[in-house]
Amino acid sequence: MRDTTAAGLEATIREYFDACNEADAAKISACFEPDAVHYFPAGAPQGTFVGAKAIAAGWVNAVRNLGSVWTIDRIIVDAPRLEAVIEWTHFKPKQGVHLRGDEWYIFSKRGLIREIRAYYSCPPATTERRNHEIGNFDYGARGYPMTPPPVKR
Repeated sequence: MRDTTAAGLEATIREYFDACNEADAAKISACFEPDAVHYFPAGAPQGTFVGAKAIAAGWVNAVRNLGSVWTIDRIIVDAPRLEAVIEWTHFKPKQGVHLRGDEWYIFSKRGLIREIRAYYSCPPATTERRNHEIGNFDYGARGYPMTPPPVKR
């Protein structure tokens, strides 16, 4: 069992990022529940990572193929809810580009990451893809609004 205080949850996220930058699959996997899910924006080329081993393999491949390096730029932790939000930068030196975004973390009672929802900085919607949402994430089942609420104007 890991430390589930705010400091402990932050330490787990920082350990995860350090492991990603080291391209150490075992260390990455150790931060997650075995059946963890990492969601990405719909249409992201890597799709959804399902399982600790798949998450680890995805980031090890990113280091190999893109030279990936990640930073945690901001972090907020809500320990009683076992949740955290970070802002990050993903540098891709082999492509000469970087990507910025946010991630929402949900932890298990054991203090391991069980879900990450990634949100990217992105261009405006196109006619082909009108909505900007993470792929394979059931917004309606999670209680997110699916239509605009009535407003008084």
